[in-house]
Amino acid sequence: MLSRVGETLYWVSRYIERAENVARLINVNNMLMMDLPKGVSTGWEPLVDIIGARKSYLENHSDFSEQKALRYLLVGSDNNSSILNSIISARESARTIRDVIPRDVWEEINSLYYFVKDNSKEGLSKRGRFSFLKHIIDSAHQIFGALDATINHDQGYVFIRFGSMIERADMTSRILDIRSESLVISDEAKPYENIQWISLLRSLSAYQMYRQQMGVRVQRSDVIEFVMHSEIFPRSIIFCLYELKELISPLIKSAELIKLIDDAIKELKYKNVRALKNGYLHDYIDTIQIRLADIHNALAESYFLKPPEEV
Repeated sequence: MLSRVGETLYWVSRYIERAENVARLINVNNMLMMDLPKGVSTGWEPLVDIIGARKSYLENHSDFSEQKALRYLLVGSDNNSSILNSIISARESARTIRDVIPRDVWEEINSLYYFVKDNSKEGLSKRGRFSFLKHIIDSAHQIFGALDATINHDQGYVFIRFGSMIERADMTSRILDIRSESLVISDEAKPYENIQWISLLRSLSAYQMYRQQMGVRVQRSDVIEFVMHSEIFPRSIIFCLYELKELISPLIKSAELIKLIDDAIKELKYKNVRALKNGYLHDYIDTIQIRLADIHNALAESYFLKPPEEV
C-alpha cells in the first residue's frame, strides 16, 4: 500500500470520529443544562476547552454565550475541529482515494457533508438540535460499520482503525480532564454533583456500561477508574491502547511503536487513578496526551513521512 493512501485512510477515520465526538458532547451538554438549575451549570465554555480551542476562540469572540459557542463548535470556519470542518476534511481526504474505499462509504461521507452544510440552522436552534446531532452520530456509526463490513481487512483497515482509536483515546482523556476540572462544586451545586458525573459518562455513551460494571451508584473515583482503566469498555483509555497494540503488531517496522504503546499501557494500568485529586488528575492526563502524541508521531515517522512508496 502507498504510504499516502495509508495516511489518508488514517485521517479520514480521525476526522469522522472527531465529528461524532463533538456532536455527542454538544448533545449531552445541552441536556445537562436542562437538568441543572440556572446559575449552577458551567455553560458552553468547557466544550471549547475540551477541543483545545480556547485561544483560537477568544481571538474572534468576547464571551462563551450559547449561540456563539454553538456556532463555533458546529460550523465555525475558524475552528479546525468544528463538526463541519472535520467532515469537510474527511470528505476531501476520502475523495482522493475513492478507488480504495467502498462506494457506499464515500456516498455516506458525501451525504453527511451535505446534511451538515444544508441543515446547520437546525443544529443552532433549540428545537432541531437533538435530531441534527443524532443524525451526525448515526451517520458516523454507519460509516464505520460499512468500513468494517465492506473493506478488505488489510493494511488499509489497520490505519482506519488506528486513526479512530487514537482519536477516541485522546477525546476521552480531554473529556475527563475538562469535565472533572469544570465540575461545579459550590455548596449550592453540591446536590447536583452526581448529575454532573453522570453527564461525563453520557458524553462517552458510557452510563449504562458503567452501571453494569461498577454498580448503580455514580461517584467520582469509580467514574475515573472506569473511564481510564476498564478493559472491556471500548471508549476507555486503556481499552483503546490495547486495541492500538493489537492493530499495529502484524505490520513490519512496528517494534518502536509497540514499545511506546506498551509503556503507555504499563504506566496507566498500575497507576492508582482513584487517588488523583484536583490538579494531580489534570497533570496525569497531560502525560497521557503526550504519550498519545508520541504514538501518533511514531506512526507517522514509520509509515507516512516519506516519499510515496510501498509500506
